[in-house]
Amino acid sequence: MNDRAEAVLSAPADAAPPADEAKNPLLVALGERVRNLRARRGLTRKAVAQAADVSERHLANLEYGIGNASILVLQQVATALHCSLAELVGDVTTSSPEWLLIRELLERRGEADLRRARIALGELLGTASGDPARHRRIALVGLRGAGKSTLGQMLADDLEVPFIELSREIEKLAGCSVREIHDLYGTNAYRRYERRALEETIQIYSEVVIATPGGIVSDPATFNELLSHCTTVWLQAAPEEHMGRVAAQGDTRPMAASKEAMDDLRRILAGRAAFYSKADLSVDTSGQDLPQSFQALRTAVREAMSRG
Repeated sequence: MNDRAEAVLSAPADAAPPADEAKNPLLVALGERVRNLRARRGLTRKAVAQAADVSERHLANLEYGIGNASILVLQQVATALHCSLAELVGDVTTSSPEWLLIRELLERRGEADLRRARIALGELLGTASGDPARHRRIALVGLRGAGKSTLGQMLADDLEVPFIELSREIEKLAGCSVREIHDLYGTNAYRRYERRALEETIQIYSEVVIATPGGIVSDPATFNELLSHCTTVWLQAAPEEHMGRVAAQGDTRPMAASKEAMDDLRRILAGRAAFYSKADLSVDTSGQDLPQSFQALRTAVREAMSRG
């Protein structure tokens, strides 16, 4: 890292987080955005620090709201988080008078009002789907370890429809594994393959059960596509159960290299929960065995299909 970038966070490396009243509100808001973006993408602080070429302590200071970062380092952090600098330091709703007027209409509205506004706006702009097959395409969303693959296959068998694991379709398109896509081409390329795989699945199948990757909510355009063309089900579980199920499969990604694996998992869940909650249905599998979980999923889906 160059000297200008190193002189990036004015707080000393060993500084403890100050009392809230002593923090600058702008820096606090910036730190919160960094934490939220990191959690949403399922990245540890160490991973972001390495990708941004800043020390982990400097990144911690930034997240605590005590690090007065230079524009150069903010750009490095934004790149590591795969977002624009504008998204990191603010949002696009300051870019034009129309954006400001729309934002004023939506500010301080509750989630229910915002959902209605989003659906109405989609219909107005022609992006909302009047797809008659929507209620016959079932898409399972949630963190790894929620049971999407196992329960998805069982549900597809019960409904007598095809079962598609979107990660496998992504690998077919790319001609390599998901891990290799990330290693060779980066996260942005992976998101493009993910969007294409979803679009092709929707075009091919009018009846299907789809198990989606846990991070599909990270890309709003892809998630909008999913919500428009599929009945979505959020498979929930307690963080401990997520971790236990993934470990039982012999795979602890993406937390394998972290000493605070459970904390990382909880942050990822916290960062994505608000997006998962946009699903049409929610089924909590915590404390349930496989037959119980499947019965709960089957009942919820069949009731939704009968209404559709």
